[in-house]
Amino acid sequence: MTTFEAIILGIVQGLTEFLPVSSSGHLEIAAVLLGSTSLPEESLLFTVVVHFATALSTIVVFRKDIGRILQGLLRFQWNEETQFSLKIILSMIPAVIIGLFFEQELEQLFGGKIVLVGSMLLVTAMLLFLADKAKSTGKPVSTGQAVIVGLAQAVAMLPGISRSGATISTSVLLGIDKEKAARFSFLMVLPLIIGKIGKDILDGALTYENENFGVMAAAFAAAFLAGLFACSWMIQLVKKSKLTIFAVYCVVVGLIAILGGLMT
Repeated sequence: MTTFEAIILGIVQGLTEFLPVSSSGHLEIAAVLLGSTSLPEESLLFTVVVHFATALSTIVVFRKDIGRILQGLLRFQWNEETQFSLKIILSMIPAVIIGLFFEQELEQLFGGKIVLVGSMLLVTAMLLFLADKAKSTGKPVSTGQAVIVGLAQAVAMLPGISRSGATISTSVLLGIDKEKAARFSFLMVLPLIIGKIGKDILDGALTYENENFGVMAAAFAAAFLAGLFACSWMIQLVKKSKLTIFAVYCVVVGLIAILGGLMT
């Protein structure tokens, strides 16, 4: 992987992790456009690096929220922040179950399956169209709703289904306030990313031989900066009901991906 390819893929990861257009789907498409159906998978270290970068950008943007949650947990106080952290834990359960018991089946869905990616992008577009029509309510996330949003996050493990798009849209359609939905969506994935990184490290699956750490550093910086921008921007877009533009984008890219996949 060249430095240029690493930067491009880092930017794609950073932007699409937060923007509702599917990071996994766009990495698949970007890899094909760059001449390989396995660029993001050629190095587990690369995957860990760019995901750590986006996790770090989330921590930076929500540092105050995370600080309050940690204070509540450390002080053993049953307050709003502690209840919020419990809801995040509940929302993680469906994705954890899928990741632990169906990892191999999920992996078979990746690797250049552009028609599948395109089809799932159309599903993402439909969710965004519906969510943009909903009115903001001011209501927080309830315990039951956290589980339902968690199921949406599990479905978003499919390539082409946007995680943020699925979770935010599901939250809004359940009647949750749009700004609170975006906050919950971005914070609920943070433990999963950190947990996946920790699992990869503990499993001993990471290899450092023949790795160009300059390339990895470039990918990290690109993903981190793009993530900072996308996360902050996305919060404002959700509040202002500006998701339709991403729905149209997903339709266009989805149709191109389907046609391109069928023609190859």
